[in-house]
Amino acid sequence: MSDLEAARAAKERVRAEFGDRDGIVGVGLVRVPDGHGVRVNLRTADDAHDLPDTVDGVPVRTVVVGTVQPRA
Repeated sequence: MSDLEAARAAKERVRAEFGDRDGIVGVGLVRVPDGHGVRVNLRTADDAHDLPDTVDGVPVRTVVVGTVQPRA
């Protein structure tokens, strides 16, 4: 079970360690069956390589969202 504070800390760790990768377009929080987890938004499925399944016991979920562009 992951509480919200643990998920927030794991999110910051994921952002610090992986956030500068070209294929990662966002890092946030997500509800999981046992509490909270980290959501990593990816440009393509190939961008998920080497991402951990968990960080400090908090689950990491990946979602392919494509290229993110600002609204005009």
